[in-house]
Amino acid sequence: MKSIKAVMKKATIFFTVLFVSTIYDVVAFAQPRASVEEPYLSPVALAADSDGGTLYIAETTGRQIAVFDVATETVVRTFAMTEQPSGLALARDNSRLYVTGASPSGKVVVFDLNKGKLVGSIKAGHTPTGPVLSPDGNKLYVCNQFDNNISVIDLVVMAEVAKVPVMREPVGAVITSDGKNLFVANLLPAGVADGDYVAAVVSVIETVTNKVRVNIQLPNGSTDVRGICVSPDGRYVYVTHILARYQLPTTQLERGWMNTNALSVIDVKSEKLLNTVLLDDVHLGAANPWGVACSGDGKYICVAHAGTHEISVIDREGLHDKLTMAAAGNKVSDVISSPGDVPNDLSFLFGLRWRIKLTGNGPRGLAIVGTKAYVAEYFSDSLAIVNVDSKARCRARSLLPGPQNPMTAVRKGEMLFNDATTCFQQWQSCASCHPGDGRLDGLNWDLLNDGIGNPKNTKSLLLSHKTPPAMISGIRENAEDAVRSGFRHILLSVCPEDDAAAIDEYLKSLEPVTSPYRVDHHLSPAAERGQKIFAEAGCASCHSGPLYTDLQKYDIGTGKGLNQNQAFDTPTLVEVWRTAPYLYDGRAATIEEVLTKYNQNDRHGVTSKLTAEQIADLAEFVLSQ
Repeated sequence: MKSIKAVMKKATIFFTVLFVSTIYDVVAFAQPRASVEEPYLSPVALAADSDGGTLYIAETTGRQIAVFDVATETVVRTFAMTEQPSGLALARDNSRLYVTGASPSGKVVVFDLNKGKLVGSIKAGHTPTGPVLSPDGNKLYVCNQFDNNISVIDLVVMAEVAKVPVMREPVGAVITSDGKNLFVANLLPAGVADGDYVAAVVSVIETVTNKVRVNIQLPNGSTDVRGICVSPDGRYVYVTHILARYQLPTTQLERGWMNTNALSVIDVKSEKLLNTVLLDDVHLGAANPWGVACSGDGKYICVAHAGTHEISVIDREGLHDKLTMAAAGNKVSDVISSPGDVPNDLSFLFGLRWRIKLTGNGPRGLAIVGTKAYVAEYFSDSLAIVNVDSKARCRARSLLPGPQNPMTAVRKGEMLFNDATTCFQQWQSCASCHPGDGRLDGLNWDLLNDGIGNPKNTKSLLLSHKTPPAMISGIRENAEDAVRSGFRHILLSVCPEDDAAAIDEYLKSLEPVTSPYRVDHHLSPAAERGQKIFAEAGCASCHSGPLYTDLQKYDIGTGKGLNQNQAFDTPTLVEVWRTAPYLYDGRAATIEEVLTKYNQNDRHGVTSKLTAEQIADLAEFVLSQ
């Protein structure tokens, strides 16, 4: 009787699935929840085993790893985690899964897949992500996003053996097949923002010496570098990022006037940027490129577009043929007469790329198994499946986890904040300029809020609703007004009040991340000394209270050009460690420069008589907030 019931149950499920997939092209499957407090799963990263039979899915807010059987298209089990999983690396023999847990006291959790249980953890850095195994399986490289370094972990002794400093917020990496070089994607530009060239870099680490050999500069305006992969033949590294046109006033969006979305190609042998192609179309942006992967046969490059809920499938051979022709000076289009024209050509990929709309929302990580691309759809808690082979390419379908939880205002606001379909022609979302949960892109923008010809650095939106007025010049009375004016003047669209209110709730929900300058969440001895100097130098008179701001505007003598004699809003110092560069135009690379080089006549705190050691202590305290 029991077996008959089981058979009937399986048959019911089969015919229900068949009916739903036929009518809606969607297949449902059940997934247990790892946490009753968090009603969402938020899949963010994928890893496929060596034979393509199993996918491992990092479900970040669900705090679990789902094990997905490719043949039956079902989740066969889950592994619970105490921290939010951010990245996955699978041993070549499929015996162990290494999962980074994103927290200030970061670690790598190790699952023995043969035994089906957790067997250990390894200490890493602040908010680890993007784990990569060496070809021999003896080393694990982990991107510590907020420590700005890479942990080198010896898996024989299960411990970190080195830290390699990189540029700014490493979030992904790939290793060459010989294991000699690690290519690291840095999320944001480092250094000042008021120069002629501001761009993120790809760091190349020599694994024998554990030193950065070269930082490969991406094109001017490159930021929000999310995805990185290496071609199957090992010749090229592909990187996804936003290519911002930050030097133009934001008067329009047509033809990528403000933000374009790009794939950069790096030659592995020469360790140089080969070129950068745009993923947009002339009249339709492909906002917020995220995950990138090559098919095993090398025929295709696939890119997930987190802002427009689609993937691009690119003919890899055709792409390189066209890039080779452009490099030789051949006129490959009406727009291109030299290789330098390629990053400005919105039609370069015409005939070489297919945009496939997904049924889910917020695609991020992706993996390719055979001819199928699997995509983690963050906001719809789903897994997309797309056949990328040109002979059988069809529309995508999403595997949904059964009954959906009602969307809270915060979750809806986060989804809308990342959604470029709310923007005119889909060029960008709020997250394009405020990546990393409403923070910043490291660029100066000439927004039209306070006139034209006076660019200002992108401001973090953390605590923006608690620290009015809004914008650096305080031109908006509060953050609510800034959200709505952002839709009107930056996304060039109309935002329903319910949607704007949801975004308000999302931004209000943001919590500060513990500073990497703290020691076990406490001030270091240097920061404790700096705390006394902070009061003595008069810093606390304006940066007062628990949010370190008196909510007033002051002219501190830093205004230049059209901003001469300008009063600026006193910013909160909470999470200031994350908001470089500093001052309204990003001219100060460090807090030390704010306190010394750009503090003439002690108008921004009485610091002129402080020693170098005292300045360092003061900066340590400020950066510890």
